[in-house]
Amino acid sequence: MNRDELKRSLKTLLVEGLKLETVCPEDIQDSEPIFLEGLGLDSIDALELVVLVEERFGVSIPDEEVGKLAFASIDALADFVLTNQNGTVVPQA
Repeated sequence: MNRDELKRSLKTLLVEGLKLETVCPEDIQDSEPIFLEGLGLDSIDALELVVLVEERFGVSIPDEEVGKLAFASIDALADFVLTNQNGTVVPQA
């Protein structure tokens, strides 16, 4: 999966996994913050998103500091996944 495909997949996972009914994946800007002023997500959304990303992309987000860096934006999350992925992507159901 190349970086652009990964970003599309991350946006879809974000919208579908967190049930963001008023947001389309195409509406999410790659460089904009995911939390607070970005999509307005909160700490509960963060926990859910950590689980979704870890399960789907086979990465580990061990603590809050790593999470803050990884979830800064879609660009940051794509870079994190590409750098830390164990080579396994779980097929979408």
